[in-house]
Amino acid sequence: MVHWGLAVLLTCFLLDPIDEGCHAENLQQAFRVEPENITIHEGETALLRCEVDNHSGIVQWAKDGLLLGPNWNIPRFPRYSMVGDSNKGTYNLQVTRSQLEDDAWYECQVGPSEKSGGIISRSVLLTVLIPPKKPLIMEYQANSTVTWVAGMEYTVHCQVKDARPPAEITFRKGDNEVTDVTSSIQPGSSDKLFNTEAMLRITPQNSDNRQKLRCRASNPVALIPTVVSFIMNILFPPQPPVIEGYSGPAVKAKDKLKLTCISLSGNPLATLQWLKNDEVISTNWETDDTGQLSRSSLTLSITAEDNMATISCQALNQVLPLPLQASITLHVVFLPEQVKIIGSSSTEENKEISLSCSTSPSNPPVLVRWWLGWRELNATEVTVLEATHGGMITVSNLTYTAHREDNGLSLICEAFNEAILYAKSATVTLRVQYPPQKIWMDVPPPETCFRAGTEVKLTCFASGGNPLPRLEWFKETKIVRDGITPGSSGNIVSKELLLTTTASDNMATYRCTATGSSRTSALTAKTRLHVQFAPLSAEITVTAKEVKRGQSVTLHCKSGSSSPPASLTWLKDGKKLNATDLGQKKAEYGGFSTSGKVTLVVSSADHGMRVECHAYSSVLSEGVNTFYQLTVLFSPEFSSEQPLVVQAVEHGAVRLPLLVSASPPVITYHWSFLGEVLLTEGAPRYHLRDGGSLEIWNVTRADAGKYKIYCENPEGHNETAILLDVQYSPSIRSIGDPTYVDLGGAAEIVCEADANPTPTTMFQWRWLSDLERSLEELGIELRSEGLVGRLRIQESQRAHAGLYECQVDNGISPAARSSARLIVRFPPEIIKGPGLRKVAASGDGRSRAALQCRAQGVPNIRFSWAKNGVSLDLQSPRYTVLSEYEGSLHTSTLTIANVSAVLDYATFTCIASNELGTDTLDIQLLSTSRPDPPTGLKVVGVAHNWLALEWTPGFDGGLQQSFRVRYHWPGAPSFRYVDVFPPQFPVFTLTGLRPNTLYNVSVNARNALGESDFADGGAGLSIATAESEEEPVDREPKTPSAPAPESPLLSLPLAGLLSTLGGLLLVSNLSFLGCLLCRRRVRALNVEGTQEAAKGKVRFGNNYTVSKWLKLGAQPTQLEERSSEGSSPKTSSTGSGATAQVWSQLRRHTESETDASVTDPNIPPTWLGSPEHHEYEEVGVPRRYEEMRPLYESWYPKEEPWLQEYAGAYQRNGRLADGYVETMQIYDPVADFLPLDGELPFEQQGELV
Repeated sequence: MVHWGLAVLLTCFLLDPIDEGCHAENLQQAFRVEPENITIHEGETALLRCEVDNHSGIVQWAKDGLLLGPNWNIPRFPRYSMVGDSNKGTYNLQVTRSQLEDDAWYECQVGPSEKSGGIISRSVLLTVLIPPKKPLIMEYQANSTVTWVAGMEYTVHCQVKDARPPAEITFRKGDNEVTDVTSSIQPGSSDKLFNTEAMLRITPQNSDNRQKLRCRASNPVALIPTVVSFIMNILFPPQPPVIEGYSGPAVKAKDKLKLTCISLSGNPLATLQWLKNDEVISTNWETDDTGQLSRSSLTLSITAEDNMATISCQALNQVLPLPLQASITLHVVFLPEQVKIIGSSSTEENKEISLSCSTSPSNPPVLVRWWLGWRELNATEVTVLEATHGGMITVSNLTYTAHREDNGLSLICEAFNEAILYAKSATVTLRVQYPPQKIWMDVPPPETCFRAGTEVKLTCFASGGNPLPRLEWFKETKIVRDGITPGSSGNIVSKELLLTTTASDNMATYRCTATGSSRTSALTAKTRLHVQFAPLSAEITVTAKEVKRGQSVTLHCKSGSSSPPASLTWLKDGKKLNATDLGQKKAEYGGFSTSGKVTLVVSSADHGMRVECHAYSSVLSEGVNTFYQLTVLFSPEFSSEQPLVVQAVEHGAVRLPLLVSASPPVITYHWSFLGEVLLTEGAPRYHLRDGGSLEIWNVTRADAGKYKIYCENPEGHNETAILLDVQYSPSIRSIGDPTYVDLGGAAEIVCEADANPTPTTMFQWRWLSDLERSLEELGIELRSEGLVGRLRIQESQRAHAGLYECQVDNGISPAARSSARLIVRFPPEIIKGPGLRKVAASGDGRSRAALQCRAQGVPNIRFSWAKNGVSLDLQSPRYTVLSEYEGSLHTSTLTIANVSAVLDYATFTCIASNELGTDTLDIQLLSTSRPDPPTGLKVVGVAHNWLALEWTPGFDGGLQQSFRVRYHWPGAPSFRYVDVFPPQFPVFTLTGLRPNTLYNVSVNARNALGESDFADGGAGLSIATAESEEEPVDREPKTPSAPAPESPLLSLPLAGLLSTLGGLLLVSNLSFLGCLLCRRRVRALNVEGTQEAAKGKVRFGNNYTVSKWLKLGAQPTQLEERSSEGSSPKTSSTGSGATAQVWSQLRRHTESETDASVTDPNIPPTWLGSPEHHEYEEVGVPRRYEEMRPLYESWYPKEEPWLQEYAGAYQRNGRLADGYVETMQIYDPVADFLPLDGELPFEQQGELV
C-alpha cells in the first residue's frame, strides 16, 4: 500500500531535473531535529521528535513503511497523534499506552512542494519492553503444600512466558538462594517475546520442613520481581521411644502400674502402640506439635499372669520401614488366689477318709497345715510344684479314720507365709454315715370311704440315721412322685402325700419306705383306701349300621365300672325311650357294669339324629353318657324352608338355592328352564354349586321365570320349581321434548319408563336452572302412575319456560335421566325504558346513528321500521337493518348513514310482531346536547361520617357524561362539590362528614356541551348522619333479589357491627375490582380499536346506560339498564353498543326504583346462552361470562381533556391513569371525531344543514 503523499513526493522528484525553477528561487526543506531510537516500557508514552525547517510539503509519519497520514489525529490509530506546532515546523509522533504492536521502525516524511523537494528522515526503532508475567511452577500448584521425603532428590521446573527482554529466574529456599539451577530461553507467543524456563535440583533436609520454596522472575522492565511459591512439607523419621514409670525390681499383683512412652521429633510425628508379649494391647496416643513429640500412656492392672511379661512401645511413621521399639520386663509378687480340698468328706463310721489340699500358683510359695475342729492333724505328704508365669503350687495329702462323734466337724486346710504375713484356708464338713432307727404313718382309719375326686393326705415319718433316711411312697408296686411334700425336724424326717382319689384307688395299697445308707435295710409302713366312683364310660352297639326308612333297629348300651352300681336311661331328641334292663356284672377296680337295650322303627327325619344312653349313679349323683347317630337311607326330600321365589339384579349374578336332603347324600341334579335342560356344554352362564344350587352369571330380564330342579339318588327321586324375579335399573322409553304451550295455557310433560321394581316414589323432577327455586314454588304438580310420570302446569307463565329433567330411580343404579324443554309462547314485548326512546347524533351529514329495538317473544319476532308513521324504505343505501336474537330476546338495529338534521331528525317507529301479536316503540333521533338531570336520588347507607348515595342517570345528550355531588350543612358558607369517581357510576360514598349533622345533598350531570340541572328540580335530599357513639346503620345498599326465606333478626349491636365491616369491605373491594377490570378492558380495546376505526363511529343512542346487574361465571345473569327515566332488561348488544359495567355487581338497589317495564312479573330473567344452541333462550343452559363477551364489547373514544382531573387522584393510589377507563360508560365523540364526507361514497353522503 502506497499513500498518496508518497506518489506526490515521487512525482516531484521526477520533475525536479526538468523544472529548473522549482526550488531555485526558494529555500529547501530540511530536518532541524530527526527522530532517535527509543526504548520504553509497555504502557508508557513514546515521543518521536521531528522538526522541519522551511517546510512547505505535507508532513506525515511512516510505520514499517506504512504511511500514517497527514492528520494530527491519525485515523485508525487512536493512540497515535502528531503533536507540536506547524508554524514552528514541529511534527512529533506521540504514542500513548504503548503496546507490543507499537514496536516498529518509524520515519518522518515531508512531501515535495512547488518550492522544495520531499525529504525522509532516518529510520528509527521504537522498542517496547514487556515485564515478565507471574511465574508458573510446572509440577506443583502455587501456594500449595508439597510433601517430600528428607534425603531424596527432586526437580522443580519454573516457567515465565512472554517477556521482553527474557526474564531471569532464581530460586530461594527460605531466605537463602539455591544455586543448582539450569535455565533456558525459547521464543514466546510472538516474534518479539521470550519464554524462560528454569529447572532446580534439590535434596530437602529435616531443617527445610515448613519452609517456602520461591521462584522469582525479573527483567529490567520489572521494578518488583514476580514470585510464586509453595510450602515444603519434609517427611523424616522420629527418634526411638522411651518408656517411663517402671523403676522398681517388683510390683505387687492387683496394683495399678502407669507407663508413659515418649517419641521425639519426626514428620509426621510418630504413631505409638503398646505390646504385651508381642501382642498389641493399646493403639491410643497423642501428639504435641509445640513440643514436637508423640506421647502414649498405658495403665495396667497387675495380675499374676503379668509376672515375667515383656511390655514394649513401638514408634512408627510413614518414612520408617520398621518401627522403633523400647521394652521392659515385669517382676510380680502374687499370692495364691485359692486353696482347694479335693476328695470326699463323707464316709461310714470307723472308715478311713483320704483328702488332698492344693493351692493355686504363688510367688513366693506358701506352707500348708490341717485342722479338725480346733485340733491340728498331721499331714501325710507335702509337695511343692512349679507353675506358669514363675509361680509355685503347694500340695498336702491327709488320711484319717472317721468316728460317729466326728460327724459335723469342720476339716480345715490352711495355706500361710509368715514372711509376707499371708494366710488363706479351705473348709469342708466331715460327714459320718449310720442307719435310721424307726418309721410310722399318719393316715385315715381303714373303714373310711372316700368319694372319687376327694383329696386325701397320707404322712410318713422316720427318725435317726446319718444321713437322715430317704422316704418314698409306693402305690402297689409303682413309686408315687406327684403330690409329695418332704419335711424334717431335728433327726426326724417326713414326707406328705396329698392325692386326689380316683377309681383306681379303690382297695389299692399305699406303702412308705425309709432308706438309709446303701448297705443298710429299709424300714416299711402301709395302708389301704376305700373309694366310691361313678361309671367310668358308656358304650352303644347296634345290630345294623344302615337301615331304610320304616325298618327297625336295636341298640345295646353297657356302662363302665362303678361303685356302687349305676342305672341306664335312653333319650332321643330329648325324649326318654322305653328300654330293657339286662342286669349287672363285676368290673375293674372292684366295681360293677350295667347293661340295657332299646328297639326303634326309623323314618327319614331320624337320619343323623342322636340316640343317647346315660349311665347314672344315684348315690354319687354323677353319671356318664354316650350317643349313636342313626343312618337312615331315603330318596331326596326338599326342606320346608326351600325358597320358592328368588330376586336378582340385572347384569349381576344370582344363585338359586336348593335345600334338599337325601341318604346316601350323593344326588344327581337336573335343572331346566322353559323346557330346556341347563348346565349343558357351551352354556358358560350356568354353574352348579355346592348343594345343587344353580348360579347364573350376567342375569338379564329375559332370565326371569320358573326353574325346575329334578333330584335323584339310589333310593329314588323328587322335583320342585323356583321362580326367578329379575330386577333391573330404570330406563326412560319416551319423554315429551319439546313441549309447547301458550302463555296461560295448561302444559303436561309425560315421562314413560321401564323398571323393576316400580316404587311409588320412583319419579323425580328437577328444573335445570342455577336459580334455586323448587317446583312447588312454581306451582307445578307432579304425578306418577306405575311406569308413567307426569309434570303438570295449570296456567303456564314465562317463568315456567326452561329445561326440566325427569329422573327415574327405583333403588337400582344407575338412575335414568332425560330432559325435556318447555317452551312458553307469548306475543312480542318490546323493552320500553324512557332511556331507550332517544338517540342523539350530529346532523352534519357525516355522522351515523344506530337505533336499537329489543323485544321478547316466542315464536320468532319479525321487525319493521317506520319514520314519522310512514314505512321506511330499506332499499335506500343510507339505511341498514341488522337483526339478531338470543333465545327469546330479539334485537333489530337500524343504522342511518350521513345523518342530516333536516331529513333524519324525526320519530322512528319499531314494529315487532309474531303470530301471537304485535308491539311498537317510538324512538326520537335528536341532535347532541347537554345531559338531562339525574333522577331518583336517594340514600342507601348512612354512618356517623359518611353517606352512600344512588341515583338514576338521565339522558346523556349523545355524549359521554359524568356526575358531580353537591352538599351543604347548616353553618357552611356555601355549597361544596365532589366529582364522582369513576365518573359515570350512579353510586357514590360521600366521606369525611360530621356526626349527628343534617346535610342537604344533590347531584347533576355534565358532558362536553355543558351541565344539567341538579336532580329532582334542585331541591336536594336532606339526611342526618348518625351519632359518633352509635354503630353505623345500613352500611351497604340492599340488592334487589328474589324474596329470601325468613330468618331470625339480628340484634342491633351485632347488625351494626356487621354493617360496619361490610361497608369497609365494600369500599376496599370497589377500588380493587374496578381497576382490575379496567385493565382487562383496556387490553381488549387495544385489539378492537383498529377494526372500529375503519368502520367509523356509530351511535347507539338508546343503549347507553350502566347495566344494573352482572353476575360473572356460569350463573344466570340479569342485565337491567338504567336510563334517565327508568330501566329495561338487556341481554345482548351489537356493533359498538355500551358496555355492561361490572361496578353494578357491587351496588345495592331496592325494587321500588325500577321501572314498571323491568319489574313486570311476566318478563322472566334471561339466561346468557347455552353451550348447545337452542331456538329460545329460556330453555338453554347458562353460558359463562367469557362466552358472552361480544354482548358487552363497546367502542371507547379518545380520552377527553376533562378526564385528566380524575387521573391524578387515581395515579396516587398506585394505578395507571387509564386504568379506570374500563369501568366508565363511554359515549360517542363529537363530530370532530367522525369521518369526513370525502371518505364516503357520494350516494351515502347526507345533506349538511
